[in-house]
Amino acid sequence: MKLLYLTHSRIPTQKAHGLQVMVMCEAFAAAGAEVSLVVPDKRNFTGEDPFAYYGVTKNFSITRLPISDFGSRWQMFNALFFWLDVWSFARALRRCSAVHRSDVLYTRDYPLLFALPRARAVVLELHSIPKRGWLFNRALARTTHVVAITQALKDDLVALGVDPNKITVAPDGVNVRLFEHQIMQQEARQRLGLPHEGALALYVGALGGWKGTETLVAAAEGLAEPQVALVGADAAEVPVLSKKYPYAHFVAYLPYRELPRVLAAADLLVLPNTARQEISARYTSPLKLFAYMASGKPIICSDVPSIREVLDDSSALFFKSDDPADLREKLRYALAHKDEMAARAKRALELVQHYTWDKRAEQILTFLG
Repeated sequence: MKLLYLTHSRIPTQKAHGLQVMVMCEAFAAAGAEVSLVVPDKRNFTGEDPFAYYGVTKNFSITRLPISDFGSRWQMFNALFFWLDVWSFARALRRCSAVHRSDVLYTRDYPLLFALPRARAVVLELHSIPKRGWLFNRALARTTHVVAITQALKDDLVALGVDPNKITVAPDGVNVRLFEHQIMQQEARQRLGLPHEGALALYVGALGGWKGTETLVAAAEGLAEPQVALVGADAAEVPVLSKKYPYAHFVAYLPYRELPRVLAAADLLVLPNTARQEISARYTSPLKLFAYMASGKPIICSDVPSIREVLDDSSALFFKSDDPADLREKLRYALAHKDEMAARAKRALELVQHYTWDKRAEQILTFLG
């Protein structure tokens, strides 16, 4: 099977979707597909080879198609230049011979569907439902298969009129092998510049928006123990955030390959998603969630449906979403009930064995027939 994965994303990128694309290409190839990733030739701000940056096996090829790349050259008119670059990439796809020779055309970017020829399978992986309803509905009509990352997302697609037999639910995953080697906590904390003594509750990922990090920062105020640390800020923002919120620790973004070492620094791991936005409450399948589970550390998370699809009360401690006071109390509870939290962590580690990238790829390829 020749599978062409098409993405308009910059590869590599610090954003989580870039990692997800790369590890899924690796997993599809490991499952037996002949995989090629086709990306626009955008400026590489990291300067690193994508395979090294993400720590994935080089078992698939990457093809870069020339585009206008206005978005890399100008910071103004972001929306305009984004769509100009999408249009430029779509034009390049129409001329790409590999697109016409593939058995499966796979993408997360629904606007690209309008540039694709007919294939045995045209697959759209969805992580949310766009606001541009009329354009999105026209794009859906051009697909043969849809991959939804949560059941709630599938339910909403069915409500829009999509045939349920055309949709499979495949949450995100993790490479559990990354967490097989034990890393000493003190070594990890020293590397991150975090306190060597005392219990530490850790969050990893982007700050702000629907991630709910403002709830965690607010919970840290007045909390003697555990101390709270957030890893993932822009390097330039770290001193600003540290001054504004002296009761929390902030660490700059690190590549995904460093994640096992980062999580090793923690006693507790926090996933504080907001319930105020649908993408967080119902649609997200956070990569950090599965990494948290694979680390074997106790998890405290926001009580939202998207996370409840994966974890339950036997595998995590839930707090009322968007409620700093309740999160603060749950952090104190977790420290006071270490055996109970260890049992939850053990159950989460058992559950995550079903959420590997390899199993996800096999499920999707089986769905494609």
